[in-house]
Amino acid sequence: MSNQDRFLRHMPRDGSQFKRKFDLWGVLHIDPPLLVALLLAASLGLFELYSASGRHFDMTLKQMMSFGIGFTAMFVLAQIPPRTYQTLSPWFFVGGLGLLLGVVVFGEVRMGAQRWLKIPGFGSVQPSEFMKLGMPMMMAWFLASRVLPPRPTVVLMSLALIAVPVLLIAEQPDLGTSLLVAASGLFVLFLAGLPWWMISGFVVATVPLVWVAWTHLLHDYQRQRVMTLIDPEADPLGTGWNIIQSKTAIGSGGISGKGWLNGSQSHLEFLPEGHTDFIIAAYSEEFGLIGVIVLLLLYLFILSRSMYIAISAQDSYSRLLAGAITLSFFVYVFVNAGMVSGILPVVGVPLPFISYGGTAIITLLSGFGILMSIHTHRKLIS
Repeated sequence: MSNQDRFLRHMPRDGSQFKRKFDLWGVLHIDPPLLVALLLAASLGLFELYSASGRHFDMTLKQMMSFGIGFTAMFVLAQIPPRTYQTLSPWFFVGGLGLLLGVVVFGEVRMGAQRWLKIPGFGSVQPSEFMKLGMPMMMAWFLASRVLPPRPTVVLMSLALIAVPVLLIAEQPDLGTSLLVAASGLFVLFLAGLPWWMISGFVVATVPLVWVAWTHLLHDYQRQRVMTLIDPEADPLGTGWNIIQSKTAIGSGGISGKGWLNGSQSHLEFLPEGHTDFIIAAYSEEFGLIGVIVLLLLYLFILSRSMYIAISAQDSYSRLLAGAITLSFFVYVFVNAGMVSGILPVVGVPLPFISYGGTAIITLLSGFGILMSIHTHRKLIS
């Protein structure tokens, strides 16, 4: 039996593990270990943002407010039973598609990208962010009601569901978000028990698709990012500047780092976007290898706890959704660390809870709110 089958078919055998006495956390539908880890990550993020932004208190305060909104959303979403999410999943997905189509027709253009939709009386929203949750919810709803592992026809229908919003987001253009949305949908398909022969076939089929994307879909600046990844020294003062300075900052931190507020690369503005996409380089310069290990261990704990919640879920929809949210969080960490260290192209994916940006924080914490709902709404067995 494959690891996917074990994940899919796992069900608790000992009902005694669900015998729980009354406790405050259960009433609040909050998982204490996960909450503590998220609070530690948020605190570390605010701590580093203040330094990486050049002691910009207003920016740190805005980030703190985003965390407040995010944790409030997490608490609210944790109160909603998973069955309600399952019922609303297709409507949420269709609504997100409608907003993406609205961006195509009415979207605001900022810095050469058409990603925002202005809603009267509310302000501007970025509909692609909704799809980071809408996609795994829809895929979990679609597959949970069918025979698993999915048949080839179901797999093709699933890929079509993934492709439509991903192409709409990529056209904005927003390659980073489109990759995250695609990954969240593909993770559900993988966890549903996709056979390895089919996975291998998809990998082979991506070779011509990569060529098509390179020649017809990618914009010039996106192609340049890939070429810069291969040889950043070819244009050290232009397109290669970001990666070169990022590597310099990471290496200059050494084992223990230069100390908080003492990072020269970010404070002297050699490191571009030191408070957003490249903040881990600024963090590494100040806290060194030891600090990076601590941060990665914190991420590892969040991932482990989230995967435990996914495995212990009691129905297919909850398991698939929780697993996809967990693996999507992993993609955030892996892609950001990879692009900053020069092993992946720069695609604009923030480092969870550390990079500046309120939308990503609220979306991530909303996902963890759904995880807590799945974990705390399990049926008690007497």
